[in-house]
Amino acid sequence: MPEEPFGSIEEHFGEISDPRQGQNVQHKLLDVIIIAICGVICGADGWVEIENFGRQKEGWLRKYLELPKGIPSHDTFGRVFARIDPEEFQHSFMEWVQAIQEITRGQVIGVDGKQLRRAHDMSTGKSALYMVNAWAEANHLVLGQRQVDEHSNEIKAIPELLKLLDIQGCIVTIDAIGTQKQIAKTILERGADYALAVKDNQAKLHQDIRYLFEYDQCNEFQEAPYDYAKTVNKGHGRIDVRECWTTDDPEYLTSIRALHKWPGLQSIAMVVTKRFTDEKISSETRFYISSLAGNAEQILHAVRGHWGVENGLHWVLDVAFDEDHSRVRKDHAPANLAVLRQMALNLLKQENTAKGGIKAKRLQAGWNEEYLLKVLSG
Repeated sequence: MPEEPFGSIEEHFGEISDPRQGQNVQHKLLDVIIIAICGVICGADGWVEIENFGRQKEGWLRKYLELPKGIPSHDTFGRVFARIDPEEFQHSFMEWVQAIQEITRGQVIGVDGKQLRRAHDMSTGKSALYMVNAWAEANHLVLGQRQVDEHSNEIKAIPELLKLLDIQGCIVTIDAIGTQKQIAKTILERGADYALAVKDNQAKLHQDIRYLFEYDQCNEFQEAPYDYAKTVNKGHGRIDVRECWTTDDPEYLTSIRALHKWPGLQSIAMVVTKRFTDEKISSETRFYISSLAGNAEQILHAVRGHWGVENGLHWVLDVAFDEDHSRVRKDHAPANLAVLRQMALNLLKQENTAKGGIKAKRLQAGWNEEYLLKVLSG
């Protein structure tokens, strides 16, 4: 087991500016951060629970931390994380992620937003917090996040997040709200490719692409320059069939005037998903634009990878970390606690010796100090 389990955390979070001043500061900032990270890994979802974790594990924590004034109170945790600069905290998080895991070329990076529904404060008029997250599907890692300003939207936050990430050689996927020319340009400037969903918010583009595919679909694509790929997955009492048709034929692309000004665009795609269960058959059709060549297998892989943001990240944060019900609201505390959850999630995802899901791993880390050390070792 590692003798210094907090080495990488100390390296990347040790220089964070301490928002506290004066002689009344009793606890080292890094101690506060480390105890909070360990608490969240072990099942704590708020400041009171983090304090209780610290008091129960004080003997173990003293093996690695000085704790000159013992375990901080829950009020101390709340005040400190309410005042830490969230941009600085997020920047340290992203540097830490890059240090613990390499993101390989060709990997799918899903970018999507999530609202922390209970992080609003009606008494002060503070809206619920909205975060844009970047998720590496192959590594099952949160790469970074960016808070959406209260009077702004995802369209502004997404390029700001992308500029902070090392996505060279990756494929970035974003839902329809991110299908914007400036975002596509930013992705290309960062050395990556894009696969962007097209829906009714790009009405003309959506209409023209849909008409083109529907016209050739009537002839079963027999005389059209399309590449095709299909996957079939069985499990949980259902069968999912996904089919992708894509083309990078110049004649087809130039026939859609709405495509002309999209930077780096090389192909368009249609993905049809059919789900078969005992009760019913459902079908959904989606359309995409991409800077990738018209390789149906590659584009279908990228599109499927994007759904990992919902299943591997957002769903897990709600079910295993109860994020949607968190009532932490004070100043910067909701954004900084979101970073703590994502650090915990990354560490728990990378530990693969224990059976069970993330919630079970959190419980095991709380019960078993040796297993907690395994998780912290990354």
